[in-house]
Amino acid sequence: MSNARECAGGDTLIFACSGAADVGAVSDRAARQMTRDGIGRMFCLAGVGGRVDGIVQKTKAASRIVAIDGCSLDCAKKCLEQVGISRFQHLRVTDLGMEKGQTPVSDENIAATARAASALLA
Repeated sequence: MSNARECAGGDTLIFACSGAADVGAVSDRAARQMTRDGIGRMFCLAGVGGRVDGIVQKTKAASRIVAIDGCSLDCAKKCLEQVGISRFQHLRVTDLGMEKGQTPVSDENIAATARAASALLA
């Protein structure tokens, strides 16, 4: 990773549920967009859920964390909480008016989600 990219997002980590539903795909793509925009860095939720020591330690050391869940199952939130992380912002895509199973994975929905998650970090 380049120093410029590291400085842009600092140690802000972004986790997305990336689930199989359309709202999970929106969550994933929003996190990737936020990374491209320099807001933070998308990080490995599977590593947190799998309790991979280096990933969990890096996450615990982050200054800011946002978890983006697609739906009310809150998988990203629960993965972070399972390893003792409670200091994070949380966004649920369905709380933005998108409906699981009825939401196109469109540029508009991705941008709206990225904006809402970014605002939580402001």
